[in-house]
Amino acid sequence: MRTPRRDPAGPGQESVWDYPRPPSAEVTPRRVVVELGGRVVADTTRAVRVCETSHPPVYYVPRDDVAPGVLERARGSSWCEWKGAATYWDAVVDGRRYPAVAWSYEQPTAGYEHLRGALAFYSSRVERATVDGEQVRAQAGDFYGGWITGEVVGPFKGEPGTLGW
Repeated sequence: MRTPRRDPAGPGQESVWDYPRPPSAEVTPRRVVVELGGRVVADTTRAVRVCETSHPPVYYVPRDDVAPGVLERARGSSWCEWKGAATYWDAVVDGRRYPAVAWSYEQPTAGYEHLRGALAFYSSRVERATVDGEQVRAQAGDFYGGWITGEVVGPFKGEPGTLGW
């Protein structure tokens, strides 16, 4: 595998190429908010921030901090070599269904137990997602769900030409 040329990191920025593999997973006090259908569907200051080499961070929201009755189990699943089997979730807001907006690890593997039942939202599939008030940009591609803010630099996995990373 050939590592791509890193984007330069400025003051207060992190390069995703300095993130570990296997990924880290740490609780963060940063405020994470997700909006869908004109409503706040998730709001927390105790998300788990997962950082993996070449990926922007993914924020997992504790289920207790997701609006009650919004999520319904979606079809399908996938496998993460680190965290285990992923379960997908649709959101239903005011009668409108938003397919596969989030995923979770209901039975995560050893070392990732604190992700159990927490939800990671695809920022590309919701109306707005923020970290400490900054609107995030979605990681490219349909599979990855990283949240790009001004504090992280890439290049990021998922962009054209990154399949072999």
